[in-house]
Amino acid sequence: MLRSTLNHQSVRKLSLNLGTKCKRLEGKVAIVTASTEGIGFAIAKRLAEEGAKVMISSRKETNVKKAVEQLKSAGLNVCGTICHVGKKDDRKKLFEKTEQEFGSLDILVSNAATNPNSSTLFDTSEELWDKIFDINVKSTFLLIQGSLPLLRKSKTPSIILISSISAYKPYTLLGVYGVSKTALLGINQVAAATLVSEGIRVNCIAPGVIKTKFSELLCEGEIGEATLSTIPMQKFGKPNDIAGVAAFLASDDASYITGETIVASGGIPCRL
Repeated sequence: MLRSTLNHQSVRKLSLNLGTKCKRLEGKVAIVTASTEGIGFAIAKRLAEEGAKVMISSRKETNVKKAVEQLKSAGLNVCGTICHVGKKDDRKKLFEKTEQEFGSLDILVSNAATNPNSSTLFDTSEELWDKIFDINVKSTFLLIQGSLPLLRKSKTPSIILISSISAYKPYTLLGVYGVSKTALLGINQVAAATLVSEGIRVNCIAPGVIKTKFSELLCEGEIGEATLSTIPMQKFGKPNDIAGVAAFLASDDASYITGETIVASGGIPCRL
């Protein structure tokens, strides 16, 4: 009966509608740091698909231009700017550019992180320790602090921090990186408790082993096989797996959630 009453055009429209993302973020403005590839790019794309205007940012101008062009070609409302999160002037320009282009800010996704040289904890130099904590922890705090003047004007402000499964589970090869990601869990809880009276929600995502350039060490060769054996779902995650969680946390569907960390790890057990 259905086949006889639906022509090819109707079937095509139905398929397109079923494949379209919901518009939970219509009218909202978002910043996503380190959003030209990997998890950051996937999050920016998903937020834009759900209706948000998104400011793309990264350290390299060529990467920003490429990402913006790709998303705009898909009909998404995005702009871009250079931002090294460890630089005060760049952070300031990030917020100024967002206000200039979009007029407001509702969502901050702090995704930028570094791990320049994978090494065990006590093989780490003081300089490397400082660099990792400067980008992964200090800059996250300063981004939150810098976003508050704009977020306080929003009716539905939301901050999302990107931590890691390594915040819970010790990967010895990641050393200080894992420690820095554990620190973000503390920032998340204290920031949420501090800002809850102002209606600003703060939540965190702890991705498992997501297959990106950043995680090549854990996904390839013998190390990759060993890592995969620890994942109950027996597969590495994809950036889109984290993007969906971020879109949920940024939306009104998560309006009663703050101070939480969602672990998206394929079932890897984790306890702090």
